[in-house]
Amino acid sequence: MIGWTLRQWQAAYRSGDLTPLQAMKQLAALLHDSERALWIHLLDESSLVAQAEALTDPSLPLYGIPFAVKDNIDVAGMPTTAACPAFAYTAQEDATVVRLLRDAGAIVVGKTNLDQFATGLVGTRSPYGEVPNPFNGDYLSGGSSSGSAVSVSLGLVPFSLGTDTAGSGRVPAAFTNIVGLKPSRGAISTRGVVPACRTLDCVSVFALNVEDARTIYRLIGQFDSDDAFSRPAPSRQKTGLPARPKLGIPHDLPWFGDHKAKALWEQQLESLSSLAELVTVDTTVLQDAAALLYQGPWVAERFSVTDTLLQETPQALLPVIRDILEPAAQISAVDSFRAQYRLAELKRQSDNLLAGVDALLLPTTPGIYTRDAVRNDPITLNSQLGTWTNFVNLLDLCALALPGGFRDDGLPGGITLIAPAWQDHALAEFGQRWQQHQPWLAGATGQALPAPEKNAASDNHDDSITVAVVGAHLTGMPLNSQLVERDAVLLEATHTAPCYRLYALANTVPPKPGLIRNEKDGGDSIPIELWQMPIEHFGSFVGLIPAPLGIGSLETVDGRWVKGFICEPWAIDDATDITELGGWRNYIAALNKKESL
Repeated sequence: MIGWTLRQWQAAYRSGDLTPLQAMKQLAALLHDSERALWIHLLDESSLVAQAEALTDPSLPLYGIPFAVKDNIDVAGMPTTAACPAFAYTAQEDATVVRLLRDAGAIVVGKTNLDQFATGLVGTRSPYGEVPNPFNGDYLSGGSSSGSAVSVSLGLVPFSLGTDTAGSGRVPAAFTNIVGLKPSRGAISTRGVVPACRTLDCVSVFALNVEDARTIYRLIGQFDSDDAFSRPAPSRQKTGLPARPKLGIPHDLPWFGDHKAKALWEQQLESLSSLAELVTVDTTVLQDAAALLYQGPWVAERFSVTDTLLQETPQALLPVIRDILEPAAQISAVDSFRAQYRLAELKRQSDNLLAGVDALLLPTTPGIYTRDAVRNDPITLNSQLGTWTNFVNLLDLCALALPGGFRDDGLPGGITLIAPAWQDHALAEFGQRWQQHQPWLAGATGQALPAPEKNAASDNHDDSITVAVVGAHLTGMPLNSQLVERDAVLLEATHTAPCYRLYALANTVPPKPGLIRNEKDGGDSIPIELWQMPIEHFGSFVGLIPAPLGIGSLETVDGRWVKGFICEPWAIDDATDITELGGWRNYIAALNKKESL
């Protein structure tokens, strides 16, 4: 069970080879032997078994699947410390996000270590110990969600909860070779979460792959009317990026002397260039926004959580945390308003920046440091780690941190996709393409992850429909824009069942094919693309299709039935049979070659 994904856990239960009760008994021993610094409160075997015995519905989506919770998120009956013993209290009820996961059948295994009050990106600012990097213990694990990230990277749980205000759900993902999903602000309820900056805080998800992170997000991304900062998701959301998206990359990247990180980034760009168009953009506005987080009044939000402790028992906080928070007492209301005005200006500029690309592509961090180096310079080095993370919540963006391979010294490095709020699913869709293109190991387990499932054309999504295209709507063809304008996403390139014939129709502008099913006289497998379209746009798309073409049911080479372009039989009387050419692209290429002669 070490390093299992959600699918592997589910398969083990479905097969009957394992029960939740058996699994929790085995897992209890593994957890007991794990790195102690990961945990602030670890449940024993009897507590895990009790949760397993309470499960009665095997159809639950997370039936019997274990997960870990960052110790600034409430779990009923367990202490919440935020890594400060003097602050600790016993939670009377689950945080909303924990309740949703338990309702789905998941089992809590414990509360994980963090940088005190979620203030840090290093994973070393805790009286409960420094969480070591699982690839090399001399290096940082990243923070503040250090224990949550490492528990997933070591394969102890398939997913965990963190929080992310300035990068706490992304930096640890990069340093531990896992996925960190930082959702749109307000998409996941923060009720029952100890605030860092309450107006900016997000609950984040760590997982071994994008598929699992996306599954958890779908379960917990629910509006919470009891949370003043929860936001209802818009009815229309992008489900993916274009077939070849335009990704903006910074023209100026500070590496702070980490040449290995720079070399890995250049390798990542070379690999990604086959999936996307990479364009250089000016990211000054992002850096200006990032500076506001700790040099502006948002530090006062953190101060508001700890002000009583700072006044009555300042020694309860680590010295480095005191050094960060105490100056916030001098921030005035005038300072706050001025910073908000400046942020509004920067937000408008960042919106203009993002309007020119489908998403931003950034290194998650500009490098990694040893734990010793951070002890010697805790403020500066921590700040440098947030170079490409601090601005995201201030500018109301969503982000997805992804594994990006390994440096020459064996340490992992990550990339992050960033887009406007509510494009979480679009980033996840491209993240799955990245994993398919460059397969990952399962965190630090050394195990290969199971091959990611393709976006299945047979999925019965209530909000989308799969359409097969065969000619002028293919990627790069003249009418492909009709799909892109309707937020359709390319799922895969495949072929029809071997019983179709393809014709070039006469007198069509632009040239269009006709696809005819012909089981009697024989046919061939014709190249097609499958696109997933939001269902509310399907009607307007069909309205653009001229006779003799239409939309009907089409069989793929692997036996699936999808909606797709078909042609009325009468139209082939004066059409040219091009089946033997092997697809519409080959026909157009031959046509262009003939015209150029």
